[in-house]
Amino acid sequence: MAKKPKDTKATATPAQGASGQDGAQKPPGRLKQFGMVVRVVHRQSPRTIPIAVGIFLAVLALAVVGGTVFGGWLYWGPLGFGVAFLAGFFYFTRATQRLQYQMLDGQLGAATAVLDNMRGDWTNEPGVNANRQMDVVHRAVGRPGVVLVGEGDPARLKGLIAAEKKKVARVASNTPIYDLQVGHGESQVPIARLQRRLVRLPRNLDKGEVAELRYRLKALPGGMQMPKGPMPKGVRMPKGPKAPGGGGR
Repeated sequence: MAKKPKDTKATATPAQGASGQDGAQKPPGRLKQFGMVVRVVHRQSPRTIPIAVGIFLAVLALAVVGGTVFGGWLYWGPLGFGVAFLAGFFYFTRATQRLQYQMLDGQLGAATAVLDNMRGDWTNEPGVNANRQMDVVHRAVGRPGVVLVGEGDPARLKGLIAAEKKKVARVASNTPIYDLQVGHGESQVPIARLQRRLVRLPRNLDKGEVAELRYRLKALPGGMQMPKGPMPKGVRMPKGPKAPGGGGR
């Protein structure tokens, strides 16, 4: 009696089934990411989630009162639930954003973690200049032009930023170059306000000019390898607002 041919299809191992054929782990889904954020927020700020739930219930209670007094539950019910959910979720996201900035504040790489999450036509080159004292300058490129962002001692950063300005000017002499330092000292920008400060800069370049600027800057020597940022695992930085048209240097 003839033997049945063996099945030529490869059977996936448990590890392959969970990670895929190439063994690479799949990124967590949206719900799992949200659950990770909730756990981090609850651990760092236990009052945030109860307050968000309280806001939801308070707005929902107002909708119930409105439906009782004025009638029309088909209108007040869905409207009240939607508004209550948005109010509670808005508070939660803003509280999460403040907590993330608090965790980043004062840590090496905090600025580049924010720059990497800028909305719009922005790119970031971390650690383009640094010294042995771990004072670091990052170079962001966008519609305003070139923005040099320093982290570290203000006095030492002045020399690092000045040297980087000279390097950039060699390949992009007509490009606006801005500079700022992250910190809490005089004329410094707190990490929580960095995105807001950048998006308020004037939009001096169009998309084609930004692309040409990036190409020119490739001629400059690369900087030190910076970590992606001191963010806890599973927590993502909030995206910045869309850049307005106005602002100043």
